[in-house]
Amino acid sequence: MKAEQNQRLTQVGPGTPGGELLRRYWQPVAMLDEFDPALDPSMAIRPVKAVRLLGQDFVLFKDAQGRFGMLDRDCPHRGADLAYGRNEGDGLRCPFHGWKFDVSGQCTETPAEPAGSTLCQRIRQRSYPLVEKAGALFAWLGPEGQTPPPFPALDCFVAPASHSFVFKGLWHCNWLQAFEVGIDPAHASYLHRFFNDAPLEGSYGKQFRGASAGDIGGERWPMTRVMREFDQPEISFTQQPWGLQLTALRPLNEALTHVRVTNDVFPQTFVIPLSETMTITQMHVPVDDTRNYWYAFFTSFEAPVDKATMRQQRLKAVTLPDYIPKAGRWNQWGFNPEEQMTRTFLGMGEDDINVHDQWACESMGPIQDRTREHLGTTDKVIMAHRRLLLQAMDTVAQGGTAPGIGDAAQAAGITGPDTVDGIAPAQGWQDWWQRAVRDKREGAPWSSATEPAQTLLAAAK
Repeated sequence: MKAEQNQRLTQVGPGTPGGELLRRYWQPVAMLDEFDPALDPSMAIRPVKAVRLLGQDFVLFKDAQGRFGMLDRDCPHRGADLAYGRNEGDGLRCPFHGWKFDVSGQCTETPAEPAGSTLCQRIRQRSYPLVEKAGALFAWLGPEGQTPPPFPALDCFVAPASHSFVFKGLWHCNWLQAFEVGIDPAHASYLHRFFNDAPLEGSYGKQFRGASAGDIGGERWPMTRVMREFDQPEISFTQQPWGLQLTALRPLNEALTHVRVTNDVFPQTFVIPLSETMTITQMHVPVDDTRNYWYAFFTSFEAPVDKATMRQQRLKAVTLPDYIPKAGRWNQWGFNPEEQMTRTFLGMGEDDINVHDQWACESMGPIQDRTREHLGTTDKVIMAHRRLLLQAMDTVAQGGTAPGIGDAAQAAGITGPDTVDGIAPAQGWQDWWQRAVRDKREGAPWSSATEPAQTLLAAAK
C-alpha cells in the first residue's frame, strides 16, 4: 500500500475523506455509566464531560431535567473552553463573560450586555443530535442541517436493558488497526491461545473461555481447545446490506467441522459470539488519528445479563473516569516471559484477552505503516474492508450517500446480524448454523419485541 492511501484510510479529522465518511454514521460518545455518581463522584456535583471525537472537541452535559446536550466546545463569544462551564441546571454558562447555553445550543443569557439587549436571541452554538441506546449516548456529526439516518435496529440496540450491557476502553492507536483485529478470524488461534483449558463453569462474561455450541462424542469442547488444536481456518465472506458476513471453518474430522460466523457492520463495527447465548457488538470510535475507544455492547439471548459481574470483571483492567487501561506500552502490557513459555502463547494474562488485542494494535505504533505489511490469504476480509472504505470515501466526497447503516434507505431494514460458534456436521453445516441461530432467536425472551420509535435527546439546530 502506498503511504498516501494509508493516510487516506486513517485520517479522521474534519474535512478529511475518512472523517467525512465516519461523520455520516451514529457514533457513541459516552456510556450512561459515566454520569453515574457511584462510578464518578464528580457527576453528583457537575454532570459535564469534555469529549473528543473524530478529531473535534465537544462538551457533553446533562441538565436538571435529565436532558443531554452536546455542543462545540469553544464558546461562540471569544472561544473559551465550555468544558469548564458552570452547569446551572437550565444550561451551561461560560465563566468568561457569563453567556449561557441550553442543551439545544441556544444562547439564553448574555448578562454583561446592556439592558434590553437581544444579542442572545441571535447566538446559537452548534449542537448535535443525540440518541440514547443500550446504555450509551450516540451523536451524529454529519453536515449541519442534514437529517441523520434512522438508528439501526441491530440486536444490541433492540434488546431490552435487562439483556444488554456496555463497556469501553481507550487504546493508543488509530481506529482502523484496532478494528481490523475484529474481522481477522485467524488470529484467535495464536494471539488468544491458552495451553490449558479452564473449567467451563467459571466462564461467564469471558471470551474464548466458554464452550462451542454442539459437542463431540457427547463432550462439550471449550473454545480454547478448538482454537488451539485447529489453527488453519478456511475463511470466506459474503457481501451483505450491513457490510460483510464472515465464515471461518475449522474441520475437526471427516464428519464434523467447527463453524464461526461473524460480521463486519460497515464501517467500524464487528459482531461476534461471546458464548452460546451472548454476542458482542464492538465499535472502534476514533478520538483522533492516534487514539480510539472501543465500545463493546453485550447482548444476551437467554437470561438477563449479570451487569454487576460483567462490570466488575472489566473495571479491574481500567482506571476511571476515562476508562484508560492499566496495561500499556509503559508496562509492556503486563508481559510475563514465564507465562509465555508455559501457559499462554502471548504471555499477557489469562483473565482478560482484551489486553492481547490491545498489544497487537498498539505495538504497531500510533498509525500502522501499511507500506511495510505483507498480507496473506487469511487477510482477505481485511483487504475487502479497506476496498469498501476507499469506495465509500469516494462516494461521499462526490456528494453520494454513505453505504449500509449510514444510508437512510437501507438502515431501517438492517437487523441482527446473526452469529454462531459451534460444532456442526461437515456436510450440511450451512443448514446447521442457520437452524442454530433461528432456535436462539426463538428462545430469546425479547425476540418478538419491536423497536420503539427513535427519540432524539437533543436536536441539531
